[in-house]
Amino acid sequence: MSEKTAVVTGASSGIGAATARALAAEGFHVFCAARRSDRIEALAAEIGGTAVTCDVTDMVQVAALAVAVGDSLDLLVNNAGGAIGMGPVVDSDPDQWRRMYEINVIGTLNVTKALIPALIASGAGTIINTGSIAGHLAYEGGGGYTAAKHALAVMTETLRLELNGKPVRVTEIAPGMVHTEEFSLVRLGDKAKADAVYAGVAEPLVAEDIADTISWVATRPHHVNIDLLVIKPLAQAAPYKVHRER
Repeated sequence: MSEKTAVVTGASSGIGAATARALAAEGFHVFCAARRSDRIEALAAEIGGTAVTCDVTDMVQVAALAVAVGDSLDLLVNNAGGAIGMGPVVDSDPDQWRRMYEINVIGTLNVTKALIPALIASGAGTIINTGSIAGHLAYEGGGGYTAAKHALAVMTETLRLELNGKPVRVTEIAPGMVHTEEFSLVRLGDKAKADAVYAGVAEPLVAEDIADTISWVATRPHHVNIDLLVIKPLAQAAPYKVHRER
């Protein structure tokens, strides 16, 4: 049997990098795709994968990713995404909203369009989109991000309907609070504010928890489709309700 192949976008850090490692441990040859070439080259060397520099919002780079992957692909993990800002809707910067929509939604669309022929050709393809509980619930200060992740969630559901009858499974993984090196720092632009997000939370999720979940979904028998898997730390009941130890 030939080695199974996987593409992981946003693989330069956090959930993406952890997912690439987890899938490699399951025997996948992983195409590590992200904008930061140095990081994905180091990761690919570590896990025996292939680094492909790719901004998911750039169709030329996405097309080059499809060429690198070739005619057949077993697994696509659309993980590139992120949040910018925490302002109320009426005070929000429209450019931040556009950027979040471009990365989380249009970027996922671009990569999926480019790689769907290879996923179908494999005869047993799987698409896993990294969403968020923000795609299913609203919270104050999250308007732009929740709008983008709601769009991603609906796109995932629509894709599953439209691919019905094709040999491609479609899953959304919707994490809650995950403590990674960059997510809150990018969102808030200040390390002290980013650290405060996790203050008092005994055990937030970490990237490896989500990677483990993605790996589990990807390795189920192919007739089993996990439509949606929501995963939160025990301390988090909702985006706005988190137990913090004093």
